[in-house]
Amino acid sequence: MHGIVRFMHIAVFTDYYLPTLGGVQTSIKAQKDTLEAAGHTVTVFCPLHEPSDDPTVVRLPTSSVIKPDGYPFCWPPRKVINAGVSSIEKLGDIDIIHVHSEMGAAFAGVRASEIFNIPLVQSMHTRIDAYVRDVLPMPHVSSIWLAWMHKHFVPRSSISLEQASYTRTRLARRMWRVMVSQANHAQHVIVPSHHFAQKLQDQGVTKPLTVLSNGLDPSLVDKLHTSSPRHYSPGEDLRILWCSRMSNEKRPLVFLKAMKQLPDSVTVDMYGDGPNLPSVRRYIKHHRLGDRVHLHGGVPQSTVVEAMRDHHIFVLSSYDFDNQPMTLLEATAAGTPVVYCDADLGEVIPDDGGLLTNKPFAKNIAEAIRYLLENPSQVSTMSSHMLNSQTRTVQSPLTEQLLGIYESLR
Repeated sequence: MHGIVRFMHIAVFTDYYLPTLGGVQTSIKAQKDTLEAAGHTVTVFCPLHEPSDDPTVVRLPTSSVIKPDGYPFCWPPRKVINAGVSSIEKLGDIDIIHVHSEMGAAFAGVRASEIFNIPLVQSMHTRIDAYVRDVLPMPHVSSIWLAWMHKHFVPRSSISLEQASYTRTRLARRMWRVMVSQANHAQHVIVPSHHFAQKLQDQGVTKPLTVLSNGLDPSLVDKLHTSSPRHYSPGEDLRILWCSRMSNEKRPLVFLKAMKQLPDSVTVDMYGDGPNLPSVRRYIKHHRLGDRVHLHGGVPQSTVVEAMRDHHIFVLSSYDFDNQPMTLLEATAAGTPVVYCDADLGEVIPDDGGLLTNKPFAKNIAEAIRYLLENPSQVSTMSSHMLNSQTRTVQSPLTEQLLGIYESLR
C-alpha cells in the first residue's frame, strides 16, 4: 500500500570495519547509524582481531597469522563462507545483502545471496590493483594468489579488459578482473566517485550502477556548524594537517620530501598509522624535521575532524589510488582547504576549495604550499568555498538514496 514504510534488515559484508581505522570503516558506520535511525536493522559481518561485544556485529573466522597491512583477514575461505551462510539462515529475515569489499567477507556475502535468493548490492570502494601493488608484500605473488582465490570462490567466465594506463601490467589486469567479476555478481553496484565508476564500466561492469557519495555522521557535521573560514596572515606559521594510512599508496615520504623544501614557518601534524611509520620516523630524524613535523598515530574520526578546524590547510599526497577519501569530506565539513595531487579527486572537492599540484612530485607539492604562503588571502577564500558545501557531506540524505536502491531490488 502506498505510503507504508517497510523496514528492512540489511546484512553488510565487509573485510574492513571498526575498531580498525579507515575511510571504508567510517563510511559503513555512518550508513549503518543512519539506517538504524530510520528504523531499519543492520547486521555487519566482518573479520575481527578480537570478538565484538556489539550484538549487531558478527565476527567471521579470522586468521591469527595473515594480517595484510595490519588489518584482520577472513580465513580460511570455506569456513568464512559457511559461517556467513549459517548466520544468514539463522537470522532468517534478511532483505538485502550489501557487500563492501572483494575478498573473504565478500565470498560469504555472494554465496549467501545465491543460496537464499537475496538481492545483492556491491559497493566498490578501493582500487585493489593499486592496493596490492603498493601495500602487500611480494605484490606479484600476492596478486596471483588473491586472483586465483577470488575466481575459485566467486566463479566467473573469461573477462576481456580494455587497454588503459591502469591495466598495463599483469598484476593490474589480474586485480581488475577481480573487481569487474565482483561487481557483476551484484544486482546493483554503488561507487562513490564518477572517475572510478567510469573505469569500472570501461572494463566490463554491466550491472546497474549508481554513483553515490560516502557521507559523514550527521552528529559529526552538527558539531562543525560553528566553523568559520580559516585565516592565514603573512608571517604566521602555516599549519598543515596530513591524515592517511602510513603506507606506500598514501605517499607520506613524498609529502615529507616536500616539507623539507619549505621554510621553518611551515609546520605539520601527521595523523595515521601503518607499515611506513618506522621509515617516516627515520626520515624526520635524519632530516631534522622534528621541530616542524609532529606524529600523532592513528586516532578516531572525531579527533581528525576537530584537528581539521585547527589547521590552515589539509594536504592529500596520494596519487592514482584513492576513490573518494573520507578525509576530503571531513575537510569540506570543517572548512579546511585542500592541496592534492590526483586530478581525479577534484570531483570530490568543492569548486575553488582545493589547489591541485601541477604534477604529483614532492617539488610540486612544495610549490603549491609556497603559493599559499605568498598569497595568504587564498586560504580564506578556499576555506569559505569549502564551508559553503558543508551540508552536502551529511550521510542522511545519501541514506535516503541508498534505501531507494534497496527498495528497487525487493
